[in-house]
Amino acid sequence: MTGTLVLAGTPIGDVADAPPRLAAELAAADVIAAEDTRRLRRLTQALDVTPAGRIVSYFEGNEAARTPELADALAGGARVLLVTDAGMPSVSDPGYRLVAAAVERDIKVTAVPGPSAVLTALAVSGLPVDRFCFEGFPPRKAGERRSRLREVADERRTLVYFEAPHRLDDTLAAMAEIFGAERRAAVCRELTKTYEEVKRGTLGELVPWAAEGVRGEITIVVEGAPESGPQELGAEELVRRVRIREEAGERRKEAIAAVAAEAGLPKREVFDAVVAAKNAGVGQGPESVGPAPDAVKTKR
Repeated sequence: MTGTLVLAGTPIGDVADAPPRLAAELAAADVIAAEDTRRLRRLTQALDVTPAGRIVSYFEGNEAARTPELADALAGGARVLLVTDAGMPSVSDPGYRLVAAAVERDIKVTAVPGPSAVLTALAVSGLPVDRFCFEGFPPRKAGERRSRLREVADERRTLVYFEAPHRLDDTLAAMAEIFGAERRAAVCRELTKTYEEVKRGTLGELVPWAAEGVRGEITIVVEGAPESGPQELGAEELVRRVRIREEAGERRKEAIAAVAAEAGLPKREVFDAVVAAKNAGVGQGPESVGPAPDAVKTKR
């Protein structure tokens, strides 16, 4: 008989949010794999639970090496409980490798539902929650971060990110540039904790606020891209979209054609906006804008 892998959600702040089954699982597990064993001890003390099983660390640094050991324990019939510092395992936390290994061996995987910073932030953000996508932590390097943001610049679903407080202002600034300064967002800080704060506004408004310094655990919720028609996109927005595509590696001609298709406009109108921006001194990559799209040159 094989064992069972149990993924257990833990409080993201207030320990009173611990799901009722968590205490029972902590007491009954043969092995508890914890992202931080010190935090686990504090949690068990708060829940008045004395684990009977073996406790091992399972974090980013040893996840790859420890997964085979835990998979073997599961194959031998053990009930392995996986907990992270806060929220659900595998959601930007250790867990995916162990789940994949268990599934590969046809071992049962179940979960103890619990608090989630993603869903909590969505619920209090005031932004649409009927459709959303979770993007995890943006890349730390500025260039990689900008590239990743460009990939979802036209995503219409609400976007959710985690971010470190010391990188929040840079990330919001990059979002304001690539998504547009008027895009609505909410920065959720220290959710369910004593100093919980939800700061709502446009990305342009949130950048100077974040520059003053923000502390704590951060979740960012960003409004999805609007469904724009021809009359809704001004020249500045058209130029911005062309520039984003060029920075992502597209040739100008293809970028103009793609933006025109998105906006439902003639390619000539987008081309004229790019030329006007260049003449006004707005940087647009290559010095020459080249011939207008669909310009026909015949020589016989």
